[in-house]
Amino acid sequence: MSDVHRAIEAVWKVESTRLIAAIACVTRDIGIAEELAQDALVAALERWPEEGIPENPAPWLMTAAKRRAIDGLRRGQMLVQKHEEIARELEGQQERFGAAMDRALDEVIDDDVLRLVFTACHPVLAMEGRVALTLRLIGGLTTAEIARAFLVSEKTMGQRIFRAKKTLAEAKLTFETPRGEELKRRVTSVLAVIYLIFNEGYTATSGEEWMRAALCDEALRLGRMLVQLLPGESEVYALLALMEFSASRTAARRGSKGEAVLLPDQDRTLWESTRIQQGMDSLEQAQRLGGEGKYYALQAAIAACHMRAFRAAETDWERIVVLYDALMQIAPSPIVALNRAVAVGMAQGAAAGLAALDAMATPSGDSALAGNHLLPSVRGDLLMKMGKFPEARQEIQRAIGITQNVRERELLTERLKQIENSQ
Repeated sequence: MSDVHRAIEAVWKVESTRLIAAIACVTRDIGIAEELAQDALVAALERWPEEGIPENPAPWLMTAAKRRAIDGLRRGQMLVQKHEEIARELEGQQERFGAAMDRALDEVIDDDVLRLVFTACHPVLAMEGRVALTLRLIGGLTTAEIARAFLVSEKTMGQRIFRAKKTLAEAKLTFETPRGEELKRRVTSVLAVIYLIFNEGYTATSGEEWMRAALCDEALRLGRMLVQLLPGESEVYALLALMEFSASRTAARRGSKGEAVLLPDQDRTLWESTRIQQGMDSLEQAQRLGGEGKYYALQAAIAACHMRAFRAAETDWERIVVLYDALMQIAPSPIVALNRAVAVGMAQGAAAGLAALDAMATPSGDSALAGNHLLPSVRGDLLMKMGKFPEARQEIQRAIGITQNVRERELLTERLKQIENSQ
C-alpha cells in the first residue's frame, strides 16, 4: 500500500462517521448515506494520488458525495425501487437537495453524529445488529475487520449488517436525537452496545487470543466521543471511567507469550497511570452529575478500588462487597452475583464466598449460570482455598471443558496442575 493510500485510509477513519451522519441527515436513510460516502471515498482514491490530499479533506469528500447524489437523482438511479418514498421526495428537487448538502458542509455536525449513534443502536435492532452497525458506521471498520474481531465469516457479518440496515429502513425511523425519557432509554441502549464491544475485546469469548485490543480501542474511542456529545449524562462518564480503568491493565493482563494473567497475579507497575487518572477524572465527573449510585458508576467505583491498591493484598474487599450489594439492588444479574461471591470470598473467607455462590441457585437447584465456564472456575478456586482438592479438581475440569477461549483454557489447565500438586 502506498503512502498516499495509507493517508487516505487514515482520513477515512477520521471523517467517515461525520460524512455518513451529515448525508443521512439529508437523505434520512443510512443505506443511501453509506453508499454515497463510499462513492466519495472511491473518488478520493482515484484523484488524490494524482492531485494530492486536500488540506481540509472533509469538505472535499462531502462535495464529492453531493455530486454523486445529484447525478444519481438526474439519472433516476437513487435506488428508486428500494427507496421509493425518498426518491419521490427528492426527484425534481435537485436544487433543494444540493442546498441541503451544502449546508451540511458548513454546519457543526456533532448533532448529526449523535443522531447516527442513536440510529445504529436503536432498540428495534437485535443486539448483534446494533454492534455490527455501530462498528461499521461509527467506528469506520470494514465488514472484514468486524468479522475477524467476532470470529465469523465476512459473508455472515455482511448479512448481519445488511439485515440491520433493512430493519431500520422498514421501520421508517425518524433520523433524530430522542429527547426526554426516550433519550434516557436510548442512552442505555447505546452504552450497552459500547460496553459489549469493549468486553468482547477485553476478554474474548472464543478464539486463540485472550484479548482483541482493536475492539477495546474502538469502544474507548466511542466512549470519548459520547462524553463530548452528551456532556450532561453521568452514565456516559461512568462507562468511560470503567473502560479506562480496565484498559489501564492491558499490558499486565498478558504474559510474554500472550498467556492470560489474572488480576491478583498482575505486575501493577505495568498499569498505565495516565489511563487510571483519566478514569478517576471521569468517575468524579459522573458523581458530580449525581450518578454515583447508577449501574456503570457502581462498576467504575469497584474498578477504582482495585486501581487504588498498590498490592493485591491492599484491596478494599469490604468496600467492594458493599458496592456489589448496591449493584444487585438496581441491576441484579447472574454475573453481578458471581462477582459479588468472589468479593465475599476475598473479604470474609472462601467458605462465605462459596455460600454466596450456592445462593445463586434457582428454586429447581440449577445455577443461573449453568453452561458458563465462569461458575465452575470460581467454585473450583474457592474449593481449592478451602483445601477441598478433589471437589476443586472436578470443578476446574468442568470449566476447561466449557470455555471456548484457548488462553483461558491454558489458565485453567495451570490451575488444575496446582490443585493436583497440592493433594
